Amino acid sequence: MIRVPEVRLVGDNLEQIGEELGRKVESGVFDIRELKGWGRDLGLDLVEISPNADPPVVRLTDYKKFLYEKKRKEKEIRSKAVKTVIKEVRFGPNTDDHDFEFKVRHARGFLEDGAKVKAYVHFRGRSIVFKDRGELLLLRFMKELEDLGAAEAMPKMEGRRMNVIISPKKVQKKAKPKAEKDA
Repeated sequence: MIRVPEVRLVGDNLEQIGEELGRKVESGVFDIRELKGWGRDLGLDLVEISPNADPPVVRLTDYKKFLYEKKRKEKEIRSKAVKTVIKEVRFGPNTDDHDFEFKVRHARGFLEDGAKVKAYVHFRGRSIVFKDRGELLLLRFMKELEDLGAAEAMPKMEGRRMNVIISPKKVQKKAKPKAEKDA
């Protein structure tokens, strides 16, 4: 389906193609009819790699194999992408000290594992009048966790919730000690 008269041939299998054709083949600009003929003779497909280049870049290869390699590379890139995990910690405006410490311990664990922590105070019914208590609670929470993470923003109200998100500080992962073998 390539509609231009000349294309640039590239690839890592050019020596092999040259051996099968009985002539030396190097990457360069070729006539499209010549390359299509080579593809028919060798049972390979002419695959357009970069259609916007001048002249377009093509490769002589098995098309199904080309698609497989492309899909595998995309999957590998996706698997290496960093996935952010957000854990939630919920408070009420009248949360006691013990409950607060318990939730701080859990949040510490989440931050050590590299997850973000979204802490919020949920105001129910008439407790909405205690917004100042909720803000003080979240500020205290941020202060307790400042060694492990930093708040993305100050606490803010969204409907009946006051939120704050704490991101973990960048810490290099400790290398796990290798188990010694008994000989």
